[in-house]
Amino acid sequence: MTTRILIIDDERVICEACRLAFSERGYSVTACMTGRSGLEAILEGRFDVVLLDMKLPDMDGMEILRTTIKQKPSSYVIVMTGYSTVPNAVEAMKQGAFDYLGKPFSEDQLLLAVEKALEKKRLVEENLALRRELVDRFGFSNIVGESPVVLKIFDQVRRVAPTDSTVLLSGESGTGKELFARAIHAQSQRAAQKFLAIDCTTLASGLVESELFGHVKGAFTGAHQDSTGLFEVARKGTLFLDDVANLGLEIQAKLLRVIEMQEFKPVGTSSVRKTDVRIIAATNKDLRTLVREELFREDLFYRLNVFPIFLPPLRERKEDIPRLAYHFLRHFCRKTGKSIQGFSDDAMKMLVNYEWPGNVRQLKNVIERLVIMADRRSLDLFCLLEDLQMRRSARLDSIPETLDELRAFKKHLLEEDFAQVEKAFLIKALKTAEGNITHAAERVGMQRSNFSALMKKHHVNADDAKP
Repeated sequence: MTTRILIIDDERVICEACRLAFSERGYSVTACMTGRSGLEAILEGRFDVVLLDMKLPDMDGMEILRTTIKQKPSSYVIVMTGYSTVPNAVEAMKQGAFDYLGKPFSEDQLLLAVEKALEKKRLVEENLALRRELVDRFGFSNIVGESPVVLKIFDQVRRVAPTDSTVLLSGESGTGKELFARAIHAQSQRAAQKFLAIDCTTLASGLVESELFGHVKGAFTGAHQDSTGLFEVARKGTLFLDDVANLGLEIQAKLLRVIEMQEFKPVGTSSVRKTDVRIIAATNKDLRTLVREELFREDLFYRLNVFPIFLPPLRERKEDIPRLAYHFLRHFCRKTGKSIQGFSDDAMKMLVNYEWPGNVRQLKNVIERLVIMADRRSLDLFCLLEDLQMRRSARLDSIPETLDELRAFKKHLLEEDFAQVEKAFLIKALKTAEGNITHAAERVGMQRSNFSALMKKHHVNADDAKP
């Protein structure tokens, strides 16, 4: 795209000299010799750089500058002023001008000032483009959910992301802690810098300090060269410490010092290095309990728990399951090239009622396997029961305590779980018999009338089971 430059100056010789210098470099140049025509050009056009004389016959240059900064912030203004009015140029810089040129100026000075403005503009636009890309990739559009509890988390992320506050994400495994950590980073002032994720569980116990803070050559056996630690690699960015509860007490003390003092010592040296890293920590354990058991430092807990965000298990936001299931279905259909329309009512009911001990990650894996195995345009109950052996597991707190509760629980199992298995039994028999009811009944050892009655009870159509 051609660079566009606007010159606003009442001296014709200045306008022509600037026009000549810029035209030779392929820039598009517009010159205005009055303040009003210049301001009109600014408001109606798109200019990368505006060269503005501060003393114009019909308008105050400062007024033009303020209007440009407010209404056309993407235009970088370089003010031109005589040496006798340098204080005006300083005031212009305070108002938002990028630079100023004292008259008279050379062609080299002119070109250098404009090139600096263009380079600054390019860097800002690249950073903005990167931030938009990060938000698109790791923002809320990739986090599926509209339940009240998820909307509350979205609001928390929006509030804390622009700050540098430490965030502690807690929740069961598979609830999407890293996804939310990336969303916080993508909407922060550090979005253009690195996001570094490290699973504290995978850090070798003897090398944790070296991994986090680096080491110098000869610090220990095998240290054949200097190594940069994570706190230095992630400088000015975000460091995501997943499963932080798995860190030993000794390394916890050193991590606390880094967070408090923003400095660390690589292994094998006494020299202190500064760091500028935002910490987002995550855990699937109750850190307060670990503190009471003296397995986690209380002072570190309070340093990490500045802004806590709890991610609920999937079973506590069941209204999000259909949306998540269809999100993953579309994703894996695109990856495999398959065309699957959706889920049967019974299949979706089972997905919603399942406990999902592995949370969103487990649901995603289940849908991926279903899509891989599917040979029909719809995923039904039979797919779930036969291919995945999904069974509803009774939780300990649901065990009956009285005979009446036991009978009610038995009735519930018969109505819910057995009914689903019975329906899947019919569908499987019909599929094996290619939709022929008589052959299906014979294969399972039932009379055709009884088999048909079961089909009617469960609203099973023979045509649905035909290849």
